[in-house]
Amino acid sequence: MNNSAVVVEQLKKKYGDKRALNGFDLTVRRGTVHGLLGPNGSGKTTAVRILSTLVRPDGGRAEIAGLDIARHARAVRARIGLTGQYAAVDEVLTGRQNLEMFGRLFHLGGRAAKQRATELLERFDLTAAGDRGAGTYSGGMRRRLDLAASMILAPQVLFLDEPTTGLDPRSRGEIWESVRALVADGTTVLLTTQYLEEADNLASRITVIDQGRAIAEDTPEGLKRAVGADTLEIEATEAIDLPAVAKALARVCAGEPSTDDAELRVSASVSDRVAALTEVTRTLHDEGLDIADIRLSRPSLDDVFLQLTGRRAASEEVVR
Repeated sequence: MNNSAVVVEQLKKKYGDKRALNGFDLTVRRGTVHGLLGPNGSGKTTAVRILSTLVRPDGGRAEIAGLDIARHARAVRARIGLTGQYAAVDEVLTGRQNLEMFGRLFHLGGRAAKQRATELLERFDLTAAGDRGAGTYSGGMRRRLDLAASMILAPQVLFLDEPTTGLDPRSRGEIWESVRALVADGTTVLLTTQYLEEADNLASRITVIDQGRAIAEDTPEGLKRAVGADTLEIEATEAIDLPAVAKALARVCAGEPSTDDAELRVSASVSDRVAALTEVTRTLHDEGLDIADIRLSRPSLDDVFLQLTGRRAASEEVVR
């Protein structure tokens, strides 16, 4: 467990009659981004609240940086940072004043708080805007300021709960770069997100949670491979060529190719994507078949969600 920043065993939590967590297990390696994905009400936010010592569990145990969260809650808080779903910055204060205020709240002296604010403004590319009111910041800048505030004490573990909700793609990309920089410096990140592309880009491993339990855990690519093989799809230019295209594709796939007459497409699952693409392209060329398009597609994390939970990925987390 020495290489684990977060260890969770059989964590349980009930709210009335609802079991938010029902024997949840999780292990997060140090210095990585670990994604926690699940449908609405699956227990993601409850898990983060418990691990950040905001809520006490009903059963099970958890350790952060080797410390039991129940017996050493105060010491755990000194080693973690938390960024919630919405930026918690004072829009009247400047970016620099926000960071200095958080520094003082974390019991840094005045000089140390100013120095840390300057360091974090530079780190999150906010120096030029540091003396402007936070209310003038874009959504992405406010989110980066919020991330900076969570890093006042340089936490060993950072919990990011839906960090880019409501941001445009450009701002989301800026946050991704900030998260990568934190991990490169040794911070461990537990990420819950409604954007599957975000988990795919940032997380080295992903745990899928449903009904309060971890139901799958692997790398993003490992989860996709578990769902099924790649799909090779060929679009013909003429309907008359569809049988010949299907015959060519049948040589490189395990099962019978499916044909969509209306879309002039033939598709099939293939095990070796590169070999299949090379072979079918050669065959089509040798037989003189005119092809409009040919492409390979892999299962997505949304396909993983659909197979594991029976529904598409959640658009947002509910209260718990």
